[in-house]
Order: sequence, then C-alpha cells, then structure tokens
Amino acid sequence: MTPGRTATGVRVRAAGLLAAHGWAVGPTLVNALASGVSAATTLAVAWGIGAAAFGRFTVVLSIGLIVVVPMVMGLHFVMYQELPRTEPAGHPALVTTALLSTLVLGTALCTAGLLAAPVLTAVFGVDVRTLCFGLALALSLTAAYLTESFLRGLRRYALTAGLKLAVAVAYVGTSAYCLVVLGIRDAYLYLAALITSNVLFAVASAAGFRVAPRLWSAALARSLYRHGAYLTALTALTAVLFGVDVIFLNHWTTQADVGVYSIYNNFPKRLLGVLFTDGVGLVLLPTLATMHKPTALRRIGRLSPAVFAATALVSFAASAVFFLLLRADYPYSPGLMALSAAGIGVHTVFNLYSLALLMDGVRGARALIVAQVASTPLVLGCQAALIAWQGLAGGLWAFALSNLVLVAVIVAVCRRMYGRAEAVDD
Repeated sequence: MTPGRTATGVRVRAAGLLAAHGWAVGPTLVNALASGVSAATTLAVAWGIGAAAFGRFTVVLSIGLIVVVPMVMGLHFVMYQELPRTEPAGHPALVTTALLSTLVLGTALCTAGLLAAPVLTAVFGVDVRTLCFGLALALSLTAAYLTESFLRGLRRYALTAGLKLAVAVAYVGTSAYCLVVLGIRDAYLYLAALITSNVLFAVASAAGFRVAPRLWSAALARSLYRHGAYLTALTALTAVLFGVDVIFLNHWTTQADVGVYSIYNNFPKRLLGVLFTDGVGLVLLPTLATMHKPTALRRIGRLSPAVFAATALVSFAASAVFFLLLRADYPYSPGLMALSAAGIGVHTVFNLYSLALLMDGVRGARALIVAQVASTPLVLGCQAALIAWQGLAGGLWAFALSNLVLVAVIVAVCRRMYGRAEAVDD
C-alpha cells in the first residue's frame, strides 16, 4: 500500500471516529480538567502538610477504598450496564431501588464498623479517629460512585463533567485557602474537605435523575444485588490486592514512608486511573459493552506493549515534575521512580483487561474472579515479604510484580474461557 493511500485511510478512520464519538469531546475535556484539578489538590496537600501527615491521609484513603466495596456492592457497575439497556419508563425504579438500598446498607455498615472499632483498629493498625474518617470517606465515596453511575447510565455526560469540575474547583479552593492563608497542617481537615466534596457531588447530581421512594422494589433490589455480587467479589479482591500494601507499609515502616510511597505509587496510579475512567473511558466503556469480547481481548493484547510504554513514560516524566514541586521530606530517586513507572505501566494494562471483562457481564466477572483468586496468594505473599524486607523500595517492587502476575494469569484464563466459547460458537 502506498503512503498516500495509508494516510488517506488514517484520515478516513479518524473522521469516522470523530463523527461517531464527536459528542464526547467536550465532556471528555472537562472531565480531564476536573481530574487534573483533583490531582493538583492532592499534590498541594502532600506539599503543604508534609510526608508524615500525608501518610495519615493515605492510610485513611486506603481504608475508605477497601470499605467502600461492601457498601456499594458493585451497583455502580450494574447501573452502567442496566440503565442504557432499560426503557426510559423503567429508569426511576432502577435509580430509586439502587440509591435507597445502598444508603441503608452503607449506614448499617458504618454503624457496624463503629461497634467493631476495637477489632478493626487492631486489624488496620490505626486509632479510632482514623477508622471513623475511613468509614465516613467510604460512605461519601459510595454516594459519589453510585450517583455518577446514574448520570452516565442516563447519558448525562455534560452534567456529570460540569459537576465534577465545579466540585473539584471548590475542593482545591478550600484546600489552598487552608494551606496558604490559615497554615493548617492537619491531615484530617483535608480529609473532611474530600468527604464534603463527595457529598456535594452526590447531592448536586440529583438534578440529573428522578428518585421516587414509592417505586422501590424488593424484587428489583434482589436482582441488582445478585448481578452486583460477582462485581462485589471482584472489587473486594482488587481492593485488597491494591490496598493492603499501604497497610503493610504502615505496619513495617513509618508514616513518612507511607506518605512518600503515596507520591511514588498511589498518586500517579490514582491520577492515571481517574483520567482513564473519566476521559478515555467515556467512549471506551460503552464501546466495550457492545463489542465482541474475544475480539476486544485480542486487540488489547496487541496494544498492551504500546500502552505499557506510553503510560510508563508519562508517569516517569510527570512524577519527576511532582517531586520538584514538593518539599525536601519527599526524596526523589530516579531509580525508584523508574520502578514505580514500570509498575504503573503494567497496572494500566491490567486495567484495560479488567474493563473489557467487566463489560461482559457475569461471564467476564467470573473470568476476572478466577484470575484474581488464583493470583492472590502469590501477590499478597510477595507484597508482605518485599515490604517487610525493603520497605518503600520493596513496596514498589511488589506493586510491579503483582501486576505482572495478574496480567499473565488473566491472559491465560481468557485464552481458556473465551477460546472455548469461540470454539462452541463455531
């Protein structure tokens, strides 16, 4: 094929892509801006309060991300799939049942967590105040995740993007005022601001959907939770696999090391994750939901080396800038940053496979659960051993190796399950 024809073909494909998904450009850019503002806020807080206090911030965030799993029970992913498939007349019943059921469950789990505080503080290695903030953060995240899934499921993309940007600006403004003007260095104040921003988003998002308490249905709730059970098991495994490293670090190292680790690993991981979901995911998720899954998995396999390289390079370059902006108690090491970037690159590949499987309903969830269950003993053993031995560096090594193991097992499971399915179809 001649270069001219190749260029023409590329232009035609680009024009077709723009025609099909041009509606997503505006919301995607606004979402990306909101994600950037949120990331800048986290960086500003890390700079302002210091490594030790940011370590406490990170521990609370890790607890919240673990506890949010049984609170939301996968219903946000269920809404991404069910709302687009349901006739408009059925939307209020879906939204009402999911929202009221989740609020009741979340409140009950918070109460149970407070009653079990003596046990949970020992398990997590934290004090009661940290546990309470972790539970409150989990409940606020549950509300934000679920209400955002309503808006996206109802295709209110512009409203979603606008609300996220408004809340992100309010959060960064509040944090900047407290840091620069008031000089407050208490991590819990910024956690309270984060919790408040989640609640504000959830409340404001009610403008985009209808809630009618009389439409709540026990039968529908059972159906939603039955669908969400696979996703909950999967999300719980993921939360443990990628959240317990901070708990291990908090146990075997200092809180300052936890804060530094968060900048090396958790901060770029959250930044790229949010940008991926809010930006590319705006088009990718609906596309994956309708795409032939074996074909999607093969394409991801072909794209994986490029995705790994691009993500690792971006992470390495961006993180170098982050460290230049931080104080001296966040020491920068090119070797550790390169290790972190490699881990982020493999983690992005893992996320691509996970999203493709999550968009395949129960079959995809089962495949992902099988892969993660098979990987869990090796991953957790690797994390515990390396962190106990090498501390911060061990955590970065463990993150990269854990993702490599997970990707390898997922590929093996998908070849077996989806290869067999294609053979049956043929």
